[in-house]
Amino acid sequence: MPRYHLNVIDESTFLDRDGAEFSDPQAAQIAAIAYAGEFIADRAKRANVGTHWRMEVTDALGLILFRLDFHITPSPAMRTITAQ
Repeated sequence: MPRYHLNVIDESTFLDRDGAEFSDPQAAQIAAIAYAGEFIADRAKRANVGTHWRMEVTDALGLILFRLDFHITPSPAMRTITAQ
């Protein structure tokens, strides 16, 4: 079974050195989405979710197969609220 790595890049880089085996890229994508949710929940508890971060899913050779990009973008209404 192919091995995939779920690497997280924000202010720091968290490389998944061990990786995990999934049957195909679609299974790795499902796992990446689930892991991203866990990552967000964990970081939110500590109030240190960055405004920009991404997860890169690579194959065993390090080739990036796909990315999950996360951005927190305040709307103009939010800027008004935080300026008060």
